[in-house]
Amino acid sequence: VQLQASGGGCVQPGGALRLSCTGSGVTLRDYTISWFRQSPGQEREWVAAIRQGGSVTYYSDPIKGRFTISRDNAKNTVYLQMNSLKPEDTGIYYCARGRPIVSALSNEEMYYSWGQGTLVTVSR
Repeated sequence: VQLQASGGGCVQPGGALRLSCTGSGVTLRDYTISWFRQSPGQEREWVAAIRQGGSVTYYSDPIKGRFTISRDNAKNTVYLQMNSLKPEDTGIYYCARGRPIVSALSNEEMYYSWGQGTLVTVSR
């Protein structure tokens, strides 16, 4: 069972990136998939989630209205479309799979496995 996160890179403020989280040996639609990020010098924080079996989504306040999480079940992939990027969005982004209740989406202990992380840098 493996999650592969990809799509990171370096962009200017106001730019966009799309991250991908692809499952190997696991069907992602059977799980809630969350994105977390860890900015330099800070603890890892929850960013967004898409619930198992459907398309219900949740977002943290700092990224609400700018990021969109979605699924492509045929590709066994979850995406994080990031628009209007800001320097404070810089960090390593991780995807994780689990079945947390809504109130525990940000609890890392509720997730069974994690991708390796992909680096996003927003800078001039």
